[in-house]
Amino acid sequence: MKKLLFKTDGALGPLFLRVSLGTVVFAHGAQKLLGWFGGYGFSGTMDFFTNMMQLPWLVAFLLILLESVGALALFLGIATRLVATAYVFLALGIMFTVHTPYGFFMNWFGNQAGEGIENILLWTGMATALVLLGSGRYSVDSYLYGSSS
Repeated sequence: MKKLLFKTDGALGPLFLRVSLGTVVFAHGAQKLLGWFGGYGFSGTMDFFTNMMQLPWLVAFLLILLESVGALALFLGIATRLVATAYVFLALGIMFTVHTPYGFFMNWFGNQAGEGIENILLWTGMATALVLLGSGRYSVDSYLYGSSS
């Protein structure tokens, strides 16, 4: 089981995927957890998730951790397949509950009420590739559990 979840090869592709995705998701997680980049911070995000979106507090808390701590883990290549699997499900949930009504494209010109699925579809594809490929070169997973190349 450990081999299936953590073993990876020395390929560079997964390195670029996880660093890029980890960076993008961390920015969103930092908004939610720390209030950086114009975000509401932990208490504001918890309030929004639990009161406005009617999510259970545990789910809201786990979402904040997944987008912040999980993004750092992904960036470093720690448990990449597990984090990426969680990101696939998170992204699909976000896509179908938030972005689908606004079509495909992002809201480049501010002429619609929300963003389309364009960006979240990229996130889903990157996470799916990481589930299949593992963390690649220069990852904690490869140092701890070995590399196949």
